[in-house]
Amino acid sequence: MKHLLAVSRPQGPVLGAPSVSEAGKLSTQHNSIPYLSQLPALPDDAGNDLSQNAHVTGISSGWRKLLLQAEMAAPHLQIASIEGEQGSGKQTLARYLLSRSPLARAVFQRHDAREWLLSDLDPARLSGFLYLDRADLLTPPGQALLLNVFKAIESRQPQRHAFPGHPQHSAEDRSPRLLIVASSQASIRQMAGQGQFLPDLAFRLTACRFAVPALRMRKEDIAPIAQALLDRLCARYQQRPVSLGPGTLARLLQHNWPGNVRELASVLEAAILESTSDTIFPANLALPTPGQMPHDALAGTQSGPLTLDDVIQRHVQYVLDLNRGNKLRAARQLGISRSTLYRLLGSESILAN
Repeated sequence: MKHLLAVSRPQGPVLGAPSVSEAGKLSTQHNSIPYLSQLPALPDDAGNDLSQNAHVTGISSGWRKLLLQAEMAAPHLQIASIEGEQGSGKQTLARYLLSRSPLARAVFQRHDAREWLLSDLDPARLSGFLYLDRADLLTPPGQALLLNVFKAIESRQPQRHAFPGHPQHSAEDRSPRLLIVASSQASIRQMAGQGQFLPDLAFRLTACRFAVPALRMRKEDIAPIAQALLDRLCARYQQRPVSLGPGTLARLLQHNWPGNVRELASVLEAAILESTSDTIFPANLALPTPGQMPHDALAGTQSGPLTLDDVIQRHVQYVLDLNRGNKLRAARQLGISRSTLYRLLGSESILAN
């Protein structure tokens, strides 16, 4: 950070709490809307060659409207934010934005927002597509750093019209093309209203804001997403095509999917690995039975109020039980690495981790 804040770098910790190929032209036809979903990332010690550029059709009006908004805005963006729950498809939408922007051939650079701000970055030399994950976890000093980065970028040679074909584009405009997209699991505007986020930074991030709907809010997308994920998983494990058996789709529609598309992918992967046929039946799904919800498992037999450690520990154990003790699948469903799961299971105080 020495290039940027030799004088004005704020004091205090920056880290927060512990935490396409070109898609088809957007159309109103259901089968032409690309849902660029991703399989959940594998734990720290594994690779995942299928984690990018998955094409899954979404037919819900909410998803189609979001893609239309992205397609219209992408050619003109410099800074944007994507908000949504964990596993809902924020990075997927970011990749779609990249594919529709003048930087379509640029590398998708993903960084944790907190770690990126600690790097030796020079705003004058930033270029390409930057995806800054979890901007909502930035502490006030980290927010001040990001705001200073944005101000430094704005002070560079104008680049809002740096793409060819724009009326104000000129051959002399040599400023680096740059598009920064920040993700958040919380509403940045609400955080600013509650005094938890710098208003000036919030204004810049949410001038162009995309809100990814949770999977439970667009259940009509579950069927096409599930089938596309099954096709990709079968290709990954070199299995013959698998389909959903009688009652399986209904069972998927019953579930509330708190982990969104990432949870759906995890459940289907576990079902494929455990099924002995080319059909997945409701019994193959590692889901709670109707009427059995996570809060039932969390309640347990304890009469007094649960501590946060208790709630986390019981939820981790609940997901582990759903996956029949398979720690790799449980970690994927929880959205954490396997090493983190081992630390949670082996620690007396989870919050200390």
